[in-house]
Amino acid sequence: MGSFSIWHWLIVLLIVAMIFGTKKLRNIGSDLGGAVRNFKEGMKGNEEGGGSDGAPPQQVTSTQRSDANTVDVEAKSKS
Repeated sequence: MGSFSIWHWLIVLLIVAMIFGTKKLRNIGSDLGGAVRNFKEGMKGNEEGGGSDGAPPQQVTSTQRSDANTVDVEAKSKS
């Protein structure tokens, strides 16, 4: 009584296949597999190098600024 028999699972599988169709179920399976594969590759990349190229993020300087409307200010603390 605790678990379903093989016949119950076959009927459930048949109903799910009839509702969604085998092509859609195949697409869902391949999409899920691709997502898991990309996640594993991303985790492996983080463990090996800590980043994609290992370089620290670049700081924006006045020579790299392309917008002429940007105002450069300097924060000063009260004394």
